[in-house]
Amino acid sequence: MNKKFEIVWAGIAQGDLARIIEYTAYENPVNASKVSEKLKRKIASLHHSPKRERIISELREFGIYQYRELIVSPWRVLYRIREDRVYVLAVLDSRRNIEDILLERVLDEEF
Repeated sequence: MNKKFEIVWAGIAQGDLARIIEYTAYENPVNASKVSEKLKRKIASLHHSPKRERIISELREFGIYQYRELIVSPWRVLYRIREDRVYVLAVLDSRRNIEDILLERVLDEEF
């Protein structure tokens, strides 16, 4: 029997999703609902076999292997697995530089 993982959303990841939906709704309200459901459904699928997704390449270059990503084009869902939980840490636009985004977030937390 396969182990089931609990999905836990970080507050910042919830904010990311809300901003994506808000932006999409501004452009196309009907599509915003579809985008929201698609992202939520794909992320919820991590409850089963979350290790199937790849390690984040930009972090792997620095020897950091505990973070993975789920691609739901054009977004990247960053997460970490701990024991029986999957922590959703960010939902980012893949067209942006992930290193810049993560640096911004680290600097925002420090000040």
